[in-house]
Order: sequence, then C-alpha cells, then structure tokens
Amino acid sequence: MRTFSVLIRKEFLQLKRNPFMPKLIIMFPIMIMLIMPLIMTMDVRNVNVAVVDLDNSTASRRIASHIDASEYLSLAAVTAEYSEAMNALEEGDADIIVQIPSDFERETAIGGNKRISITANAVNATKGGLGMQYLVQTIARALAEIKGERSPAGITELVTVKNSYNPTLNYRHYMIPALMIMLFILVCGFLPALSIVGEKENGSIEQINVTPLSRFTFTLSKLVPYWLIGMFVLTVAMTVAWLVYGLAPAGSVGLIYFGAALFILVISGFSLMIANFSDTLQQTMFVMFFFIMMFMLMSGLLTPVDSMPDWAQKITYFLPPRYFIDILRSVYLKGTTLADMWQNFTALGVFAAIFNVLATVTYKKQK
Repeated sequence: MRTFSVLIRKEFLQLKRNPFMPKLIIMFPIMIMLIMPLIMTMDVRNVNVAVVDLDNSTASRRIASHIDASEYLSLAAVTAEYSEAMNALEEGDADIIVQIPSDFERETAIGGNKRISITANAVNATKGGLGMQYLVQTIARALAEIKGERSPAGITELVTVKNSYNPTLNYRHYMIPALMIMLFILVCGFLPALSIVGEKENGSIEQINVTPLSRFTFTLSKLVPYWLIGMFVLTVAMTVAWLVYGLAPAGSVGLIYFGAALFILVISGFSLMIANFSDTLQQTMFVMFFFIMMFMLMSGLLTPVDSMPDWAQKITYFLPPRYFIDILRSVYLKGTTLADMWQNFTALGVFAAIFNVLATVTYKKQK
C-alpha cells in the first residue's frame, strides 16, 4: 500500500507541475458545457420564406402574417413574381418558396382543388426538411383559423399531443448527456495514454521497469488518478447543466456516478492498452483519435443507433459508449432505475474487466 500511495502521489505531482494540464482539467469541462449546448442543436430557426402571392386576398395575407409571426420562420419577401422568389432562393436570401395560386381563397371557400406549392432549398437537408414541416404546420394553422372564423362549429380538436420526458422538445436536454460522455472520452481517454507514453519518451519508465513493482500495481496507479479526475469532471458538468440550463437528473444521481465510474475504468483501461503498444506521442494520438471518432460517431452520441444500417448497428454492440449513453440519457431524462438498465451496467463491467486486464498483461515489465 505504501508503494501504491507513492505512485499515486507521483501521478498527481506530475499533473500539478504541468503548467497546462490542471487548467485543462478545470476549464475544459466548464467551457464545453457552457458553449457546446448552444451550438450543437438540431433545432432549425430563422428559415427564410419567400411568398409568391398570386391571389392577393385576405387568406393569402393571413398566411404571410402567420409565417412572419412564427419563431422558426422569417418572412424574407412577398412578391407576385415566381422568378424573383427563385432568384432569392438561388442567392441564399430565401430557403423556401411558398406559392399561393390565384383565386385560392374563392376556390377554398367553395371546396375547390387549388393547392399551395412549396419549394425548398434541400442543399442543407435538415434545414430544408424541418423548415418545410414548420411551414406546413404554420399554413395549416392559418387556414384552420380562417375556416373557424367562417364556421366556428366545424372546427374540432381531433388530436392531442403529449411529449414525454422532454415536454419542450429541447434538443439541449438530449445533447448535454452526450457532451458529458465526450468529456470522459477526451479527458479520461487521452490523458492516461499520454502519461505512459510521456514517461517512455523521457526515460523515467525505465527506472520503474527495473523495480520489483508489479504490473497490476503500476496499471492501477495510472487508473486511479484519472478515475478521480473523471468524477470531478462529471460533478462540474452536472453542476453547469443544472445552473445554466436547468437540467437536473430525473433519476438517481448515485446511479449516474456508478455508471460513470464503470465507463471511466473502461475508457482509461482502453487508453492504457493503446499506450502499451505505442512508442511515441504521435502514434498514441493517431490511434486514439481513430477509435475516439468511432466511439463518437457510431455509439449514438450524435445520431440514433436505430437509424444506422443493420451491419453498423451490430458493430455498435462492441463500442462501450453505446451502453453508457443509454444509461445517462435514460437516468437523466426518464428516471430509469438500475433494475431497468442492468444489461448496460453489466456490459460496461465486462468491458472494464477486459480492457484493464489487457492493459496489465500488455505492459512490458522488464525484470
């Protein structure tokens, strides 16, 4: 135990003497949690709409008014020439064109078949698709309002909508747990590997190799500091999410820390295993970057796993972040219990055991 405590003290002394690392550990999670939720969003706003009004009626003006009043849409222009609206679309001044045909109000009143046409700029498929949905809903509300004024008894509510777990459909609430996992991957994934490779490059690891220190003790001394750092990062991230965005866990905070403890052991053990096969910082950085990109892009952090091809979904079962993101989002937003998520916790435990055993076995100890 004395030897182990000395090694732990050595790790923290190395971090303390590094002029950059302590600042990174403190400021990195704060800045990520403050800035990234504002940037990483699938909410589409400021969709510029050009209205081609060939009807010039009360109904067409009501539709344009509803578009202008929408928080997601912006009325870029109202014109009677389709060519002008198309020029605005080509120049980027408009994202969607709405063309209201002539005699639209009169035909609608008598049950005619006049239709409003919508043309969207689909270069940005997300903005074009969601913007078109917002626009269709806005136009439908305007027409329902006009119809209700003419025949109030004919308007009934046939559909009720309830959004469970995220009532306001706030995309930040979906992304904040993912950002926490990215912090674990970047801080607890890169730093242990860089620590070992740094000792290889400066030659200090050779002094450790000739001591009677066991592989297990050495590996554990590299894991524990970053396990503690990971717990600190989680605390900072959860505090910022609560104070700035008002997002607090719906479930057990202890369950979040338990899942984080397992995941930190997984990612730290994985990074130590990579470091054991690397001789330089460049090798470690490139190999870790390759796997971290896979973890972020294929584990459901940014895109749903269910939307991936079948072959890609099978690969995700071998990626540890898949299980932790399911745990974190479920506990944070739904209040899920351990009994409901035991398969994910078991998977993380298995990954932690495998990676840390491999990190111990692959460490080349000279005797």
